[in-house]
Amino acid sequence: MLFSAYGMTQDVISYVDPFIGTGGHGHTFPGATVPFGMMQLSPDTRLTGWDGCSGYHYTDSVVYGFSHTHLSGTGVSDYGDLLLMPVTGATNFHNGHDGKEGYGSPFKKENENASPGYYSTILDKYDIKIALTTTARAGMHEYIYPAQQDRKLIIDLEHRDKVIDSGITIVSDTEVEGYRHSNAWATEQRFYYVMQFDQPIINHEILSSGVANNSFKSAKGTAIKAMLDFGQADKILKVRVGISSVDIDGARQNLKAEINHWDFDRTLAEAEQLWTKELSKIKVTDEDKEKKTIFYTALYHTMIAPNIFSDVDGRYLGTDLNIHQTDGYNHYTIFSLWDTYRALHPLATIIDQKRTKDYIHTFMSQYQQGGQLPMWELGANYTGCMIGYHATPVISDAYMKGITGYNEDLALDAMIHSATADRLGIQEYIENGFLSTAQEAESVSKSLEYAYDDWTIAKMAEKMGRNNIAAEYYRRAQYYKNLFDPSTQHMRARSNNRWFFPFDPTEVNFNYTEANSWQYSFSVAQDIEGWTTLMGGEEKGISKLDALFSAPEQTSGRHQADITGLIGQYAHGNEPSHHIAYLYNYLGQPYKTQKYVRQIMDDLYAAAPNGLSGNEDCGQMSAWLVFSAMGFYPVAPGSNDYIIGSPWFDEVEIFLENGNSVLLQTENNSDENIYIENIYEGEGSYTKTYISHELLMEGPSFYFVMSNTPNAQFGQEKSDRPISRIVDNELVTVPAIVRGDRSFRHQTEVELATATPGTIIYYTLNDDEPKQYEGPITIKSHSYLTTWAEKPGAYPSKKATSLFSKMDTDKRITLETVYAPQYAAGGDEALIDQLRGGKDFRNGTWQGYEGVDAVAIIDLGTDKTFSEVRMGFLQDENSWIFMPTDLEVYIGEPGQWNLLGSLHNNIIKTTDKGSIVKDFVVRNEAQSRYVKVVGKTLGACPSHHKGAGHKCWVFADEIIIK
Repeated sequence: MLFSAYGMTQDVISYVDPFIGTGGHGHTFPGATVPFGMMQLSPDTRLTGWDGCSGYHYTDSVVYGFSHTHLSGTGVSDYGDLLLMPVTGATNFHNGHDGKEGYGSPFKKENENASPGYYSTILDKYDIKIALTTTARAGMHEYIYPAQQDRKLIIDLEHRDKVIDSGITIVSDTEVEGYRHSNAWATEQRFYYVMQFDQPIINHEILSSGVANNSFKSAKGTAIKAMLDFGQADKILKVRVGISSVDIDGARQNLKAEINHWDFDRTLAEAEQLWTKELSKIKVTDEDKEKKTIFYTALYHTMIAPNIFSDVDGRYLGTDLNIHQTDGYNHYTIFSLWDTYRALHPLATIIDQKRTKDYIHTFMSQYQQGGQLPMWELGANYTGCMIGYHATPVISDAYMKGITGYNEDLALDAMIHSATADRLGIQEYIENGFLSTAQEAESVSKSLEYAYDDWTIAKMAEKMGRNNIAAEYYRRAQYYKNLFDPSTQHMRARSNNRWFFPFDPTEVNFNYTEANSWQYSFSVAQDIEGWTTLMGGEEKGISKLDALFSAPEQTSGRHQADITGLIGQYAHGNEPSHHIAYLYNYLGQPYKTQKYVRQIMDDLYAAAPNGLSGNEDCGQMSAWLVFSAMGFYPVAPGSNDYIIGSPWFDEVEIFLENGNSVLLQTENNSDENIYIENIYEGEGSYTKTYISHELLMEGPSFYFVMSNTPNAQFGQEKSDRPISRIVDNELVTVPAIVRGDRSFRHQTEVELATATPGTIIYYTLNDDEPKQYEGPITIKSHSYLTTWAEKPGAYPSKKATSLFSKMDTDKRITLETVYAPQYAAGGDEALIDQLRGGKDFRNGTWQGYEGVDAVAIIDLGTDKTFSEVRMGFLQDENSWIFMPTDLEVYIGEPGQWNLLGSLHNNIIKTTDKGSIVKDFVVRNEAQSRYVKVVGKTLGACPSHHKGAGHKCWVFADEIIIK
């Protein structure tokens, strides 16, 4: 029966609502899957756009079919493999997405049902009832067609991603097989399928490159679709599908092993049993059903990814895109580690230690086969997305918690390999102690996250007795100090070793990853005590945290869709903020942690489609809620400490793999009683504001007495606080230029300062003898300045070299159009400062103009003879930046201009990919004091572009007049 199994009796499943996160910007999908399953069988209602990353959005009213792979909560789209759409009537291979007649069908929200392992709806256009369920590597469809209608099924292999190659073969009248290789986020995703039917195919058509044919039984190409006709013999049609990333035989074996029958209810019951087992690892007792729905749906979302990637026979596609065999473990894919290292993977170290070992085995295989640990791996592809080397905290955190059983020495070697790779500025970070804006975009975020990852390497190396490695990486873990600006008490970018200016901590720019300075200035989880010292003491650290949460909620600069869920400048909708509310515990004011954690849970999570404040991000958004609702959170994975917050429920019990269980009970808990008055462990008082992993594994019982007033005494004693400090190997910070112009006309006065108290600063100018810095340095010509600092008993700072350029003393510039503040390149004189931009528009040296011409007037001071006017431009079509259509050069004076010459762009096309830098040159002998240059914008993105019709950019750098 189609709907007979819906409305399960299992209590824990009844609290899961898969529609939570499918609205707003949550990017989840509502379809059927099992815990960590290879298959995610779900409706596809949105084919493009940021809010279509999962293939579904709750606000949509048309469904185009049901595909077998989906991503949960990501910020980039992929998957959507093997779309099936049951239809009736005349065959139409067009999906109808463009408004033309197609096979897509309207559907109503009231006819949708979803629960763990199950999805159903009704296609209004055809009056077909749909039910879906899955196993780990296979799925079953059940369709009820209207009576006396042809039962047809559309197979669309062209759906969503760019197809590299695909194929379909009708093996028999009850079986179809094939493959699909596609290019999207994963540049070469491989997918194989075997599809079987409980009734015979009586007719078929295969569409290949726009031509339909009913005589061929197979086709290959990049535009393959098919129609299978099952006649009118019955109303019900059942389809079972096996998938694999290895080959068609793997897909067939997976299907045979997991669904070798036609009993839909049996498959659904098995899926429900799997979910019941996994979700029952944590038992919540509370009268608030809405909170329980939020909690168990969050726990459900933490168990969708990573996805199992090995077939039932243990074969899998490696990151070298060759086939390999597992050795007693399950191989996984979908590692969104920038997100999930923070809470999802630490949650698995408590309730899923065996799977954690499999993750690390997977990492080791990926390292050995593909040459690197994953950063954001998808379908055996390294996507190159996000920053850091966050497989290292996952491995280190597991190792520090005693989760072993893999090659630990190889794991540490792989971690070190990641930390010394020649990519994303890591070599410059090692050499200089931080990244500058000229070296890397997102330089602040990368430097801070590298420093944290380095600390996790040091922790593991120290426990393994590899002390030389530990000492080196404890030093590197302090490189965060080099981006701390004492004058603003923010983490701030450096350019030419000067603090990036103009500085606004609310500004979202390319110095940070999906954030601003407010949100990254607390990314010091490895050394909160060291950060507090830089701040000037605990009181100033607390004041800074208070200021974060009380600041106006508006951000400035470029729009960043991920910055959502704002409390002041705290942004819960994106991961860099997730640990910040818990930092008060380290500073002796845990009642403020309790206040803000409760506010986040109460205000930013809801049992509704838009119930997430940001992208789910493969389980991280939900893992934060799972931890926080239980009453604690892993601020620094690798430390073995869970920081206590404010428990949300009357009682939580965690069942551990070692047979023990953790009991967390509250007294007087309510929406008003959010503060901890006292904690008891067993029969005794518990005064610490953290719980160690070792204690947790013993299965303790905690009793929280809650109150509506803060207990300011709780957690004040330093002995009761969590420890976050790097004890040895103190590192002196690199001196920064706090005053002095990189480009100047006559001279510039350079002042230096370091964030480390008690240091002596040294410098050399143009490789002269080193001198001790005692006051401002006067620079009058093109010069190199090298600075460093030393302190007795500490490691000296790295050396930093700055370039200073003397400009033409007579030349001035007036801009007639306004550049965007986030692409100022240093200000109004950036186009004549003799500094050229590189190939990355984000490095701060390019001046950006949105939707307008770049127009500047150069005043040469007196009439001068020249023969060439040159202006540099950059194109990056992926970022909506295009070369100007023309460079026009005028002479005369303001109000009276004569065209000297122009150059039309007929070389660089708007379709050219990548970052392209080109000088436009107009050559003509002339004499004038004033020269006007105009870089003519396209105005709007061209029709072929993804941003067609929207404003595009002109990016310019230097204007050179010879």
